[in-house]
Amino acid sequence: MDMISENACFGGTQGVYKHTSDVTGTDMTFGLFQPAEADDGPVPVLWFLSGLTCTHENAMTKAGAQAWAAEQGIALIFPDTSPRGPGVADDDAYDLGQGAGFYVNATQDPWAPHFQMWDYITEDLPELVFSKFPLDAERQGITGHSMGGHGALTIAMSLPDRFRSASAFSPICNPTGSDWGKKQLGAYLGDDTTKWVAHDASLLMKNVGFDGPMLIDTGTKDQFIDLLRPETLAAAIATRRQEATFRMQPGYDHSYFFVSSFMEDHVSFHAEALWA
Repeated sequence: MDMISENACFGGTQGVYKHTSDVTGTDMTFGLFQPAEADDGPVPVLWFLSGLTCTHENAMTKAGAQAWAAEQGIALIFPDTSPRGPGVADDDAYDLGQGAGFYVNATQDPWAPHFQMWDYITEDLPELVFSKFPLDAERQGITGHSMGGHGALTIAMSLPDRFRSASAFSPICNPTGSDWGKKQLGAYLGDDTTKWVAHDASLLMKNVGFDGPMLIDTGTKDQFIDLLRPETLAAAIATRRQEATFRMQPGYDHSYFFVSSFMEDHVSFHAEALWA
């Protein structure tokens, strides 16, 4: 692992690091904020998964999460959204290929050799960060925005007992029923739609749910709301009677202005669960 940069930030440290991933077969970059409390021992962790076209840097610099994480004494991990590099498959469209990993393990060519983002987020990167930094693996929460909200919810519901809390900002709720999903899941996983179900938050909510608190925020003026399909997740939450707060925020769109406006709520929500 190589340190790219480390900066003092709200009494703690915002770092950027690069490592070689055996899972993706590429170098991967991630951001990690450690609060001051990390100097005294392992601290709880909140994962933030980013959306289409993003790198590790977008949420790290735009979401305003560090101030609230420092106040609550929790660390933040900002992974990249896909493998990258000249030998990695890509597409001219912004919503496929590099920057659009969709947090799945691709099985189809040309994506399969590198696009193993599910295993990267759930196995490879955790193994690295918990071995190298003072982070408490028993106290993890996960959140994300858009495609990252999709990833956060599907990962949380698929890994019982790993995460104490889950939240999302404007998540892609029903990719098996949306053009933000059908295209990518078909490309990465093939035409057998039964293999898509494990990556659909609304279907997972209906089938398995989440054993813990959940917070979802979406703006009523989100320019992609028809692609996000929040009504499908809201219905599944109600049907399952899941412990959850589902909010449609009036006037907000899909941007990081929206994310930063409600970041304090989400960090506090996770902190309550992580410090319980």
